[in-house]
Amino acid sequence: MHKHTNALIHESSPYLLQHAHNPVDWHPWSEAALEKARKENKPVLVSIGYAACHWCHVMERESFENEVTAAYMNEHFINIKIDREERPDLDHIYMDAVQAMTGSGGWPLNVFLTPEAKPFYGGTYYPPQRAYNRPSWLEVLENVSDAFQERRHEIDAQAENLTAHLLQANQFGLSNAPADGLFTPAKMKQAAENAMRSADKEWGGFGRAPKFPQTFTIRFLLRYDHLFGHPEGKEQALLSIDKMCNGGLYDQMGGGFARYSTDTEWLVPHFEKMLYDNALLVSVISEAYQITGKRMYMDVMNDTISFVQRELMHPDGGFYAALDADSEGVEGKFYTWDYKEVMEALGDEGALFCRYYDITPRGNWNEGHPGEKGNNIPRVLTETPAFAESEGIGEEELRAVLQRGREKLMAIRDKRIRPGLDDKVILGWNALMNTALSHAYAATGKKEFLDLALQNMEFLLREFAGDDGGLKHTWKDGKAKYPAFLDDQAYLIQALLQLSEVSADPAWLRKAEALTGEVQEQFREEGGPCFYYTPAGQPDIIVRKKEMYDGAQPSGNAVMAQVLWQLGLLLDNPEWREQSRNMLATLGEATLKYPTSFGNWASLLLEGTAGTEEIAVVGNGAKELLPELLKEYIPNRVIQVSDNPDDEFPLLQGKKTTVNPAIFKCSNYTCLAPVFSVKDLMLLKNKAPQHE
Repeated sequence: MHKHTNALIHESSPYLLQHAHNPVDWHPWSEAALEKARKENKPVLVSIGYAACHWCHVMERESFENEVTAAYMNEHFINIKIDREERPDLDHIYMDAVQAMTGSGGWPLNVFLTPEAKPFYGGTYYPPQRAYNRPSWLEVLENVSDAFQERRHEIDAQAENLTAHLLQANQFGLSNAPADGLFTPAKMKQAAENAMRSADKEWGGFGRAPKFPQTFTIRFLLRYDHLFGHPEGKEQALLSIDKMCNGGLYDQMGGGFARYSTDTEWLVPHFEKMLYDNALLVSVISEAYQITGKRMYMDVMNDTISFVQRELMHPDGGFYAALDADSEGVEGKFYTWDYKEVMEALGDEGALFCRYYDITPRGNWNEGHPGEKGNNIPRVLTETPAFAESEGIGEEELRAVLQRGREKLMAIRDKRIRPGLDDKVILGWNALMNTALSHAYAATGKKEFLDLALQNMEFLLREFAGDDGGLKHTWKDGKAKYPAFLDDQAYLIQALLQLSEVSADPAWLRKAEALTGEVQEQFREEGGPCFYYTPAGQPDIIVRKKEMYDGAQPSGNAVMAQVLWQLGLLLDNPEWREQSRNMLATLGEATLKYPTSFGNWASLLLEGTAGTEEIAVVGNGAKELLPELLKEYIPNRVIQVSDNPDDEFPLLQGKKTTVNPAIFKCSNYTCLAPVFSVKDLMLLKNKAPQHE
């Protein structure tokens, strides 16, 4: 009997620990594992996934727990397991390779490398027997092993070609186009029209199923309408938010959003809940709330933040990464309801509750559960005001019924077996949530959101500081590991800037400035304005990638371009402003043509076109006036607040006034005459001097 040497048992990642008892001799990614491959002259299998990934669990059950399959893997390969959330840098590189080879990617990602860590073959999920037009996993292993033994020169050539391709692809967008021609209202109109091309005007969102939240596109359309007038885009943006908030993508009982919807109507989500999706959705909903004042948006922000606190929060103030889709081996089991179960729990109020949430005896979701009836994913087909009217009951009375019903069902749900929790704390994802809390506080004035952001930020700056002074990427059980990536740093700088603004504390601004200087040193590309994903001097990667696309999370480069612009204004650093412009120029027309892939860049182009409002509030009582100002929708702005003029910051220099507090609206450090109320500031809107 083969004695297993599965080395994952010493890891902290929940995903790696899930595989620690497989009969496969898994190694974590390490120089030692690659050295072993070189010594034994074996190909390397790198299998990448994450804890909340459904098909990763399926492949583990079918193949990696199978003794025969595992024995073949152990004999012919050096097997490495990677948690993509711990090592997104490796995931990016090998995902690009598989997409180049096969035209598609996803997780689980299974990629075969030469002992020099260069990829030559790969794919995603492979079934245990031939199915879905896919070969079986064992066939793949046998073919790769044979090729490696018998046609090694071909394998090496393929690996060299692919690696060259990855390096080449990294030159993406290095056009030396001048930035000036990009910043015109006509170009912005083109971007908005291109974004609308894939709009689903009935159910909201963009593109066909599976549907992702696309928060960056939504935010761009809201801002474009606000600055240049585009009612159709605003309508689409708000429709998208409404349909997501009313659908099964949103957990109607407990708050919080799942990762994406498998259907057009947002009914059936892929049930895992990721911290970053919830952060990005809270941020964009806070803007929608500022624009519309719609009560549902306030409720969804409250309940989503409550969900994060209840289910994703470490007692010291960090936020965990994710919750699995499955519980008891069944996807969505924790979140779905049987009609009879609901009626029994709610008694007289059950029928009204079930009508509101589309809970029926037949069930609204029975696929994948043949022979079972009555699976319901709660969703709202008619919003509260209209539903109350159709039922002939008062809106407040309806709200009370729904609230009582949800509380009873949550008490039942709390007794169910919970989905698995991925309890890593990831720096970048926490920073996105921190920014979301600042946005939610700005929009609603709820002090507990600000307090939570401050507690979380103190946790991050304390726990993620490495002994070498640099920041780390993940934290668990009191230990931080892996050097922080560009996204971690960029999102953190963004969060610090937001926090500085909403708390009126310049210490956070100074911290953002210092971190930006470190990013310039560690990550900046030679001879260009953009940044690599990994810091200088990292030994275990075959290429240093530049991530430009906005994917499920914002591009670190897009966020750096934004913070360089804001810091450039707040600290009067023209070089940083110039660098931000040059970063936009490297993408040139790509942002305008494909705004749904470059949504953050599009919003930054928009700001460059419309100009940034520089707002200073100075004088006794300035901080008391701030919450009222924050509630207003002024998307392209920087705000600084101080009880006294302050020569340390250009926006606060020499601002003297006899009436306290005064609000100065400036552009290019040229200020209009001060006004003394937020209402008067909003009337100045159309008189803004344009930027350059």
